[in-house]
Amino acid sequence: MPLTDLVAPDAIIPALRVNTKKSALQEMSERAGLVSGLSAREIFDAVLQRERLGSTGIGNGIAIPHGKLQKCLRIFGVFGRLERPIDFESLDGAPVDLVCLLIAPIAAGADHLKALARVARILRDPGLTATLRATRDSSGLFAVLTQGPTSHAA
Repeated sequence: MPLTDLVAPDAIIPALRVNTKKSALQEMSERAGLVSGLSAREIFDAVLQRERLGSTGIGNGIAIPHGKLQKCLRIFGVFGRLERPIDFESLDGAPVDLVCLLIAPIAAGADHLKALARVARILRDPGLTATLRATRDSSGLFAVLTQGPTSHAA
C-alpha cells in the first residue's frame, strides 16, 4: 500500500543538508509544521521525547522518527532524503540517509502503529530505497513513495 494518504507532495525534502540527528529532526519538524499548520516546536518536542526512549533508526540507512500531538487531527508524514548520511544511533549502527517523520493524534493508538508498520514495510524494499537514494527531486521522490514497494505481492 503506497503512502499517498500519509505524505503530501509538499512534505518531501529532496536534499536535506544536515550534519546531526537533532538538526535533521528540527528541519523535518519545520516542514511538518508548514504542511500541517501545527507548531513546529511542538512537533520537534514530541519527536525528540520519543527519540529519547530509543532510536527510531531501523537499519539499512532508514529512520522513522515519530510523535503524537494533542492538536494533530490526522496521521501525516514528512519524507527527507539526506545529502549525506548521518549518525542516527540506528539499531545496525549504519548512518541514515532516508527519513520518514510521522506525526499522529494522541488518540491514534492502533492506527499510529499501523502507519509506522506500513512505512517500515515500504522502506524495507531494497529496489524502492535504491530508487529513492538515486532520485534528486521532490516530484520524483513523491512518485516513488506513492507507487509503493517494487517487489510486493498483491
